[in-house]
Amino acid sequence: MARDGFEVAVNGINNNYKNSNGKTNGISAYSNGHKVNGTYSKPLTTAFREHFEETPLGVAIWTYLGYAILVVIGQIRDFLRNIGLEKIKSCTEPKLPGFVPLFQSWESFYTRNLYRRVRDCWNRPIGSVAGAEMDVMERISHDHGWNFELTGKKQRVMNLGSYNYLGFSQNEGPCAEAVDGIVQKFGVGTCASRQELGYLDLHRELDTLVAEYLGVEDVITVPMGFATNSMNMPLLVGKGCLILSDELNHASLILGSRLSGATIRTYKHNDMEDLEIKLRYAVTEGMPRTHRPWKKILIVVEGIYSMEGSIVRLPDVIRLKKKYKAYVYLDEAHSIGALGPHGKGVVDYFGLDPKDIDIMMGTFTKSFGAAGGYLGGSKNLINHLRVSSHSAIYSSSMPPCVIQQVISSMKIMLGKDNTDEGKKRIKTLAWNTSYFRRRLMEMGFIVYGNEHSPVIPILLFMPGKISCLSRECLKRGLGIVVVGFPATSIIESRARFCLSAAHTQEMLDKALNILDEVGDLLKLKYSRLKVQPPITEKETKESKNGTRQHSD
Repeated sequence: MARDGFEVAVNGINNNYKNSNGKTNGISAYSNGHKVNGTYSKPLTTAFREHFEETPLGVAIWTYLGYAILVVIGQIRDFLRNIGLEKIKSCTEPKLPGFVPLFQSWESFYTRNLYRRVRDCWNRPIGSVAGAEMDVMERISHDHGWNFELTGKKQRVMNLGSYNYLGFSQNEGPCAEAVDGIVQKFGVGTCASRQELGYLDLHRELDTLVAEYLGVEDVITVPMGFATNSMNMPLLVGKGCLILSDELNHASLILGSRLSGATIRTYKHNDMEDLEIKLRYAVTEGMPRTHRPWKKILIVVEGIYSMEGSIVRLPDVIRLKKKYKAYVYLDEAHSIGALGPHGKGVVDYFGLDPKDIDIMMGTFTKSFGAAGGYLGGSKNLINHLRVSSHSAIYSSSMPPCVIQQVISSMKIMLGKDNTDEGKKRIKTLAWNTSYFRRRLMEMGFIVYGNEHSPVIPILLFMPGKISCLSRECLKRGLGIVVVGFPATSIIESRARFCLSAAHTQEMLDKALNILDEVGDLLKLKYSRLKVQPPITEKETKESKNGTRQHSD
């Protein structure tokens, strides 16, 4: 297969990570389309346990029934609107004879009749820093969710919805002070693209620092996280290439794959058996009809899957990549900074060699409290992207103040500020994650994901309970994110909590008490699993040993 645009890692397979059949302890089981993982067989350096409990049959039936009732009511109301008995308040297009409707589809029906009923649970404006706590601006609707207006009041709530993993989203402290100094020196924006007059010495410093942080040869930074994937993947693969994509990959990866023109095939989430089957078929059969070899085969995965809270089985992905001579594109948007003993992502978490990953992608929007993203790899690959990337040619480069926020926070994580603040934040986040997840499981919630993932989803299932949980938590001073169809499958609606190093144990206990109370009120404790052992007194003491709340 052709290797243009890439440099292939040539190291041999590390037998320490070899898993001949892709199974976990020889067991391959599925619940709700997810792989049920036990402890990953040694010698993985980190225990690998993930939970995807099966949906109770009765709950699944009631969930489908709830959506069916909403759809029937929606169809009745649409009929009433069509005959003029109900006023049409949604955005509609004129009915022109002979013309096909542009957006009259299931999506608009869903938005109009289902989502509109619970719009108050999304798009809530805030009026403060999105730190461990935040101010939610109160708004009201006089027409049942069609329109909202602000009342001028604010409510202080705990924030379990923002991706502020390391607690750098603050307006005070060393990062904020450094950013203020940069604004005075460089202003707010560059007003030019990277290839014109928008490339500052700060951009080069950032590229060099991120490359050092990741342990790769070179890095290119991009002003928008979503565009890091969508605008650069077409430069890596094209027609005649094959993309093997995890079925739960992010929308930016899906868009980038589609824009590339390559053939796309999905494999079951984190299922190495299914991935190997598709790799073997791709190598032996080649392209459809002609059976010529694929120019490139690119495996696309994420470090942490932001809806499931699961972690990619990266050692097995690398094993298969080497076995079948494919390439790996790793999206670490949620895992960089949040995983690993040094906060360097899923590669650090498993103790792997960064050179085994052909393209390392990540964002600064989460752990580093900034904006934008990066792509890391060999010098040849990054030079190719610098010359050809749409984000470098057609987009303004990253603003100086945003660059400085990333540089300051990343230097703290590397210990270049001559403190151990970075290590404390990593330890605090890890403890918060373990403590919060285990407590939720003890309460009886169905909790998805890996035990070390700071993204912690609990399953709600029924459509009515999505909005009820969000509203009841907000009343009690807890800001959360709830997610439903079509962002998830129709029976897997959930609340998603994002833990932060800025959360104190007192905050977490208060949030857990609220969730315990509301969980009982709404009957959300569906779990049938054996209760996990309680948090030990030793762990509680360790949490207070200099690893609690840190200001930036």
